[in-house]
Order: sequence, then structure tokens, then C-alpha cells
Amino acid sequence: MRIGAGEYRGQRLAGPRGSGIRPLRDRVRLALFDLVRDLVPGARFLDLFAGTGAVGLEALSRGAAYAVLVDASREAARVIRENVHRLGCADRAEVVEGDVFSTLRALARAGRQFDLVFVGAPYGSGLASQAADALGELQPLAPGAVVVVESFHKEPVADRYGPLVLELRRRYGETVLSLYRFVPPEGGG
Repeated sequence: MRIGAGEYRGQRLAGPRGSGIRPLRDRVRLALFDLVRDLVPGARFLDLFAGTGAVGLEALSRGAAYAVLVDASREAARVIRENVHRLGCADRAEVVEGDVFSTLRALARAGRQFDLVFVGAPYGSGLASQAADALGELQPLAPGAVVVVESFHKEPVADRYGPLVLELRRRYGETVLSLYRFVPPEGGG
């Protein structure tokens, strides 16, 4: 697994050691960044269910200002920290080992806002929709933010999660990427 483009292009990333972490396939990760290419430079990036950290680190490589990478698994957090160290980007990467939903509540309470969010929940868990719903409810999002939800093609995801409105959906083999735009309510957000 390697970084596909940008500052860290070609850098090899550490992978999981039989821990149930399912990294996003390189071709799907590249397709993801083709979809959001113009939004990445300078973005505040949030990577939920980060696994190896490959998506958040790819965002940093492509010019994101910083990335918060969240995963509840101790092994995933270890792998992410190793990859951050390999790339030498600790000044722009925050690794959070903890429950995604508790972390979202803490980020929202702290007033943190993100321009770009990736939700890479385990397939078949129902967590992709739950996380999108939590993002729509808690709104740790800048106006106009984009949330990309990865899901298994047989796993239903809604066209709307409160103020998150579906803009496009693309299928890559068994993986579906659904891109939502955060449209804050008038006078709020």
C-alpha cells in the first residue's frame, strides 16, 4: 500500500497484522481523490474508522492543512501512528484512538470544523449510515463541507442525513462512494 500522489507519493505505508482492518483498495482511494481533488488543498480533513490512516495521509500528501484520524482499534491506532512517523507529518496529523461517535461529540463540543470527511466504516456493520447521521446531527462541519461515505454495494445508505445532501454516488466493484454536501440550515450551522 502506497501513497498515490502529492508530497509523499510512492511512500509505502504499514499495513495491518491480521487484526480485521480492511484498507481501502488503492484504486478506490485514487477514485475518491479524483472526486474531491479540488477540495483537498488547505482542507481540514477528518478520517473516521481510519484503519491504516491511508485516506487521511493521502489527503495530507495532496495538500490538506491537517488531518484527524480516528479509530477505536488499538492496533489501527498503532499502525496509523507508525505511518504518520514514516511520512514525518506528525505536525499535521492527529491520531485519536477512541470510539468514533464519542470523538465526534467531543470535536463538535470543542467547535472543531472540518471541510472534508471520509467515513470508511466496516462493511455490513451499519456504522457508515450511523456515522453520517451523527455528522448531520452534531455538525463538526464547515459550511459547504463534503462528507464521503464508503459502503458495501449491498448496504443501504440514505440520500440525505439531515443537512447532509447526496450530490453523487459511484460504484467501484463492491465499494460504493456516496458524496454528501453539508447544507447548514438558514441562520445556523
